[in-house]
Amino acid sequence: MSTADGMSTVDRSKYEIAHLKLVPKRHIGRTISAAVVIVLLLALVRAFSVGQIEWSYVSQFLFAPVILEGLVNTLIMTVAAMVIGIVLGVVIAIMRISGNPVLSWIAIGYVWIFRGAPALLQLMLWFNLALIFPTLGIPGLFEFRTVDIMTPFVAAMLGLGISQGAYTSEVVRSGLLSVDAGQYEAARTIGMTQRKMLRRIVLPQAMRVMVPPIGNEVIGMVKLTSLASVIQYSEILHNAQVIYYANTRVLELLLVASFWYLVVVSILSVGQQRIERYFARGSKSIQASM
Repeated sequence: MSTADGMSTVDRSKYEIAHLKLVPKRHIGRTISAAVVIVLLLALVRAFSVGQIEWSYVSQFLFAPVILEGLVNTLIMTVAAMVIGIVLGVVIAIMRISGNPVLSWIAIGYVWIFRGAPALLQLMLWFNLALIFPTLGIPGLFEFRTVDIMTPFVAAMLGLGISQGAYTSEVVRSGLLSVDAGQYEAARTIGMTQRKMLRRIVLPQAMRVMVPPIGNEVIGMVKLTSLASVIQYSEILHNAQVIYYANTRVLELLLVASFWYLVVVSILSVGQQRIERYFARGSKSIQASM
């Protein structure tokens, strides 16, 4: 079919469409919100630049030996507490889902107590354990004064690690329950023991679910170690406090501590992403379709 000017209807439609001007959609709200964020960031930068902050002190103490020593102690405490937390978490999670009612109720009680009490309270209880048990050991064979054993490092490690175990147990339990019941039945069918089934079949599949939250717990533990400064453990915040008690440059030393926390957390975040990708290899097709 053609029109009066000899052009077909299809050709005329193409001609009209070719002369249309494409106008991009305006995102007014997005532009306004971005402008507000930029203004707030500039205001924040200006506040720090004109405020009573002596940046020379920040650069002076950024790599000070006492600060780096505190950083190392923070990392040591993070590793020690997380090892305790993960080991306890796996054991408690297995106890919780076991068919033994005694073990199950012990696990429930453990999670209830140590997840309910604040971590700082637990640190202080461990540090003052000598008020309840003056000595530890077997009477007549060997005994030690509790005050000699319960150092700030030991008290912080036990307080943070045991508390972490309660949270990690719930993460591990959710990972174990995410494995299809048919996997358990297939393992029992071929004669696998409970321990071998967990090690070879269940845990490798559950890791994909457990790694992200446990990675977050590790990052959280880095910051949670700052609570140990209350019981005089020489982690990075405690050492920064010791310095600013002497020179009164409080904000400068807090900025130094914040810088190192951000560095450690950033490195751990990259490591967490790589570990997540490793255990998520089998679910790439699922992720690609989302």
